Amino acid sequence: MKSLNILHRVVDTLRPAAPPSRPAVLRLGTGAFTVWNNLRRRAMFHKLNAQHETAFDPVGPVRVLRRPLPPRVANALFDAAQVTNMLTTLGVAHRVTGPVNAVLQLWTLSYRNSWGMIFHHDNMALLHQMVLGVTRSADALSVDALVRENTLWPRRVDRAYGGIASAMNVATCSVYFISGVAKVRSPQGWKWASGNTLRDQIAADAIRKEVFGTKAPDKAHDLYNARGFFTLAGVGALAIELGSPLSMVHRRCGQVFSIAAWGMHIGIRYIMGIKFPYNTSGVSYLPYFPVR
Repeated sequence: MKSLNILHRVVDTLRPAAPPSRPAVLRLGTGAFTVWNNLRRRAMFHKLNAQHETAFDPVGPVRVLRRPLPPRVANALFDAAQVTNMLTTLGVAHRVTGPVNAVLQLWTLSYRNSWGMIFHHDNMALLHQMVLGVTRSADALSVDALVRENTLWPRRVDRAYGGIASAMNVATCSVYFISGVAKVRSPQGWKWASGNTLRDQIAADAIRKEVFGTKAPDKAHDLYNARGFFTLAGVGALAIELGSPLSMVHRRCGQVFSIAAWGMHIGIRYIMGIKFPYNTSGVSYLPYFPVR
């Protein structure tokens, strides 16, 4: 009997009953952000697609290719991904456009990462798009809902709707937890928490920026000798990343984690000049809050 009560608590936490507007708000938020973020980088993606094939090192699903696609084909796939992203965000034929968009976003971002350097700051947004694309996230506040039910705001509740936010949060936890594990599995191990590695990374990044003609953030120079600050930052980063699974235990834990993680990214942006747009926008943490 006790085990059943525990199981019911777990189900209520991870898959609570919710109205369809709950995941709909998340679909609109994530979709609006990714539409803006991808379109503003369209020229950059097209430029990458035109590089010489010697720079091509396929990753993920792009490993099916032995050589890069013709630039016109790669550009067409990128543009198609943006069209499906808009349709998914609006909730147009979501049962088709949602999964198609998930596949196209995975392909275009993997293709982008196949040109010399793997970027991680799009991973969370991509995972969230994939969750929203293959679930019932367009049963409200969508063209589909307006056509099928003649309303944008259907009045019902279902555990399927509450589980979508939890699935997105699991994706979020995975990204942070893997980052934390990577830190403690590095040659520094748990000494990473001392802050010395973080301090060296910031210094190296500042030097790289200066060498390649980009001004390093002033704070990178100002804080270089503040060893106590870097120790605090190192311990804090590991606590946030390795402790991220605790955000799934209770809503309040998730909200505390969200604020701490958002603050960490603001600090990274301010000190290192490295942007994590999805994180600093706050949209990535919406699933932790009861937005309806």
